Amino acid sequence: MTTDTTTLQTMIEQYFAAGADAIGDPAAMNAFLELRSALSEGRVRAAEPDPASSLGWRVNAWVKQGILLGFRLGTLQEMGGDEFSFVDKNTYPSRRFGLQEGVRVVPGGSTVREGAYLARGVVCMPPMYVNAGAYVDQGTMVDSHALVGSCAQIGKRVHLSAAAQIGGVLEPVNATPVIIEDDVLIGGNTGVYEGTLVRRRAVLAAGTILTRGTPVYDIVRGEVLRASGDQPLIIPEGAVVVPGARELKRGIAGAEAAWGLSLYTPVIVKYRDDKTDLSSTLEDLLR
Repeated sequence: MTTDTTTLQTMIEQYFAAGADAIGDPAAMNAFLELRSALSEGRVRAAEPDPASSLGWRVNAWVKQGILLGFRLGTLQEMGGDEFSFVDKNTYPSRRFGLQEGVRVVPGGSTVREGAYLARGVVCMPPMYVNAGAYVDQGTMVDSHALVGSCAQIGKRVHLSAAAQIGGVLEPVNATPVIIEDDVLIGGNTGVYEGTLVRRRAVLAAGTILTRGTPVYDIVRGEVLRASGDQPLIIPEGAVVVPGARELKRGIAGAEAAWGLSLYTPVIVKYRDDKTDLSSTLEDLLR
């Protein structure tokens, strides 16, 4: 019998608060395993859309507590077979997919942990990795050497290009994870970290790095986008972001000018239009 979400939340909060006393408690393990199943099936999420929130998203801190509880309760165990063996917490084995789930996992060293949700139509190109608590929605492609970190939220029809890194977050439990909304194109060797929110239809060019401490210069609208207080860095809907540089104006007097130094900064150079959409039609040929 499936426990309703409210009851499950109460149990997870109770066993998480118990600390080390929960270790070895069968009831605590059962509560965690039920949460893990709900996460794997997409019935519960670490963060979810919420129109009433200023960001449009709500963090479910109790879910992150439950994921941490799983690490606390788990013990090291040898897993896999003779050809591919590994040692990890027994509470987080790798997922196995069947035809009924409609997820395409191309052979070659990819791993999806239990507690991560992949919707129908997701394509996993080897090698790639999706960590516990992550949510990857319909039609998204996770390309070679791409990482989807713990609790990261990936929307529909997103392309995570080769070597893209989507950072994860478990602590603090109320921190917003990285969120990539629908129809976003993430270029190769791109990194999105520290709770950055990328709105729908944005394009991040290859090599773009987004962090909480990195200002983004919008030369179209004449603005500088920054994280502040509880607000993460937010990339606007349809923005096209490329790697750029800005002049270094602080340091030893005169030295920065003499050395010609500059700092990396992402730059919004345009907003997505039909021509930008044409450049992303390659995905349809790869599916």
